[in-house]
Formats: sequence, structure tokens, C-alpha cells
Amino acid sequence: MPKILVIDDQRAIRNTLKDILEYEKYQVDLAENAIQAQAIVKGNEFDIILCDIKMPEMDGLELLPILLETHPDTPVVMISGHGNIDTAVEAIKKGAYDFIEKPLDLNRLLITIRNAMDKSNLVSETKTLRKKVNQKFNIVGESEAISNILVMTDKVAPTDARVLITGANGTGKELVARRLHDFSNRSAGPFIEVNCAAIPSELIESELFGHEKGAFTSANKQRKGKFEQAEGGTLFLDEIGDMSLSAQAKVLRALQENVITRVGGDKAIKVNVRVIAATNKDLQKEIVESNFREDLYHRISVILIKVPSLNDRIEDIPILGSYFVEQICGEYGMPLKTLTPNAIKALQQIEWTGNIREFRNVIERLIILCGNEITDTDVKTFAQPMK
Repeated sequence: MPKILVIDDQRAIRNTLKDILEYEKYQVDLAENAIQAQAIVKGNEFDIILCDIKMPEMDGLELLPILLETHPDTPVVMISGHGNIDTAVEAIKKGAYDFIEKPLDLNRLLITIRNAMDKSNLVSETKTLRKKVNQKFNIVGESEAISNILVMTDKVAPTDARVLITGANGTGKELVARRLHDFSNRSAGPFIEVNCAAIPSELIESELFGHEKGAFTSANKQRKGKFEQAEGGTLFLDEIGDMSLSAQAKVLRALQENVITRVGGDKAIKVNVRVIAATNKDLQKEIVESNFREDLYHRISVILIKVPSLNDRIEDIPILGSYFVEQICGEYGMPLKTLTPNAIKALQQIEWTGNIREFRNVIERLIILCGNEITDTDVKTFAQPMK
């Protein structure tokens, strides 16, 4: 049941609001002044706060910043019988959700509360989604290799330095890129990912730089590319080693001049993005074989981060196993299962050619097919062949 706090020095108004709101199925707490209100909110969470402005000792406009500091996500609706436009503007500037004059219009009050409740629910849902997303992109492990990566990313993230992340498929290169973005000064901006290996070479330039209407047969309208979409944020060029040489030349120009040109256009467009690249290829070898530009390599590799394979960090398998068991059981709505010590040892003996991606798939398979306690026999039966 949604909770509302009513703060008003007039008992008749407090009791009337309580009766009306309880009839509308809200749980209502009352405070007769600012001091009492501060004591109540200290130990409680409210979905909405209704606060009178004219009160003895401390008025509502003085109380408002205190309420917002302790409960920043709770909408505060100011009410007053002495209101004017200046008062309403001041209340909104200080962070009030809305301002309602006395005598209160019941319909407007209930609509305002309903709208504020929708905002509260939206904020709560957003926080939950962000938490889920953050958990999805966690870098899990306590090995020396992972600890070094975490230290490195935390040092590099606040800068705009370009980073090249290397490692085999499935090692978690995207997680490192995400962490660099999330801990950067650009974290409020977009994180735009481009899988260069998944886009045909004839389309990669349009994907990165956009195109003008009529630039080619299917270009029916103007389209912004990933560089423009990532404005103010981070552009993650995954598998950059698979990018065509012509696209590499344009990326090099964008990095040198912070300027791009759409396919079929001649207008120079300024861009402000941080570029993070990743590859599973040996770019030094690709340079020797004339598949990758050396000047671009030096542009994107200000900082080099190598992500180890799972076989090089098997000491992380116990913590990774527990992490994925909890995550997957939660996703399926299943009771939490456990990996026995012998099951962990069996998992550590497997040659993980698909790295973390393969490991997670195996854990998911074990959760689906096995009992509440996953044993080494289960691992031998349902996982990949051991060494």
C-alpha cells in the first residue's frame, strides 16, 4: 500500500486529508510541524510527501531541501493557503514536484498524487533495471590478472585516453569497455557498441559515419552513424581487426580531427566521442600482412589492456561459478542451487576454449538438468570433455 506523509500545522486539514487518502487506499502518516516531520522521515520511506508552506518555527520552503536531501527520489507536493506565483516558482525551483493552493481541489489533489506515484514507480523501476544492467556487466574474479585489470581501468576510466582491449573470444572484453565507460566522466552519455566483424565491409562505413539520402540504392533517408549517436559518450569498436581498410582510413581521420563525413555527403561534422576498441586478433601481425593500418593502431592503443583466458585464471572459477548460479537461478525463478567442492574441481579441469561465455552456458545447463546440489558427476556428465 503506498505511503503518504502529510505535514500541516492545522489539525483539521491533517485529519481531512488522512480520511480522504485512506479512503483512496493510501497509508497516511501525519506531522504537525517540520521538526516532527524530520523525525518521522528519518526512519521511514514514503512514496509522496504533502507539505504545508506556512508553519511555525520552520516553514515548508525551509523544510523542502532537507526532505529532498534525505529522500531525493520522493516527490514533495507543496500546499499553501497564502500562495502566489512567486511562491510556487520558488517551491518548484527548490525541487518540489508540484504546488497546490488551499482550499484544496480534491480532484486536482488526487490527480497530482497519482502522477507523483507514477513518477515514484518509474524511478524505482529505473533503479532496479540499472542494478540488473550493472550486475550483467560485472567483472567477476579475484585472481591477480583480474585485479590488475580493475586497477588499470579505474586509473584510465576518468581520462579520455583511447584504449585497445585484446583477448580471445568470450573472455569479457566488452565488460572492460563497459567499466571504462561507467567510471568515466562520460558515464551519463551513451555507450554505443559496433561489432565490426558482424557488419559487411560494404556497409561498415555507413554504419559508423551515417549516410545522406540517395547515397546508395537503399538510402531512402538521411541516417546518423554510430559516431554521431555516441556524441558525448563512448563508442566501442568491437573486433576492430575485422574492419575494412577504407573504413580504417575514415576512423583514423575521425580520431585525428574529431570530424566525420557521412557517406554521400561532403559536410564535415564535429564529433565528441571517446573511442574504445577491442580485438581477438594480433594487430601487429595484421599490420605486417597489410590488413591493418599501423597509424590507426598507434591512435587506438594509447592504453593496452589484455584480458586473460579463463584457462589462465582457473582460481576464479569458484567465485564465477557462485556468481552465475545465483544470477541464472534468479533469472529462472528457481531455488538457489549449489556447486559442491568436487564440482568446482571438475570445472577447473576443463579446457575452456569458449572462455567465460562457454563457462556460463555450462553452468546454465547444469542448473537446468541437475538437482539442488551440483556434483562432479553432474559436471562430467553434462559439461564439455575434460583434459
